[in-house]
Amino acid sequence: MKKLNIIKKETEINDIIQTGHRIYNKYYYIYNKENKDNKYYRFCICVSKKLGNAVVRNKNKRQIKDIIDKSNLSFKRENDYVIILRKDITSLTYDQKRDELLSILK
Repeated sequence: MKKLNIIKKETEINDIIQTGHRIYNKYYYIYNKENKDNKYYRFCICVSKKLGNAVVRNKNKRQIKDIIDKSNLSFKRENDYVIILRKDITSLTYDQKRDELLSILK
């Protein structure tokens, strides 16, 4: 994932969570909000400490970033997304994570 496509500011993340549209399933909470200031889509991937130690959390974040990079989805150019991983995601394989994420983002 390119640095242009990453949201890092906590105020932006909180704004998207509070005012954005929410989609969820057993493994993900996804918040999206239109942002006219940007010419590209942006993502933030949040992982709670309840998910596991740092190795497990970073592995899951890397896998989600890879899924987003390799997916052929046409994201809305002006949208910001916050993806929050839920604890049940640790039981899934990479392919199952990809299928679940792509099905919820469509």
